[in-house]
Amino acid sequence: MSRVQLALDVVDLDASVDFYSTLFGGGPHKRRPGYANFAISEPPLKLVLIQTDGATRGTGAKGALNHLGVEVDSVEEVAGARARLTDSGLATFDETDTTCCYALQDKVWVHDPAGAPWEVYVVKDENPEDARPATASIPVLESTPACCTPAGGHG
Repeated sequence: MSRVQLALDVVDLDASVDFYSTLFGGGPHKRRPGYANFAISEPPLKLVLIQTDGATRGTGAKGALNHLGVEVDSVEEVAGARARLTDSGLATFDETDTTCCYALQDKVWVHDPAGAPWEVYVVKDENPEDARPATASIPVLESTPACCTPAGGHG
């Protein structure tokens, strides 16, 4: 089952976990220092909370978004997404066998026309020996194809 991922920056992880547990009617799937994720079946959503400081987070919706994603079931689905994105002329960044969000993953990154980062990823090991928190930075792609900029008519 594929599902959309929404990763949010939060200042108060405990309060955020309490809020989203109430909102979605269940607790986190995984909880680690500075990190929590919810595997919500209805609606199908992977909600990720990444703790940050108040200056980085800011207030309101604008400061909330860390990144977006689509969780898929297999390495083959990640490869298929990569092929589809690059065949369409989009700049991508691959991460294979990367340990992030306390899980071993393969992923491909792409940015939307406004620069919002999206990942298509598969979790290969939910609890690897070298588990690490979410990375502090999202890969920055060197270029955005002309088709996806305001000058290209799609902005």
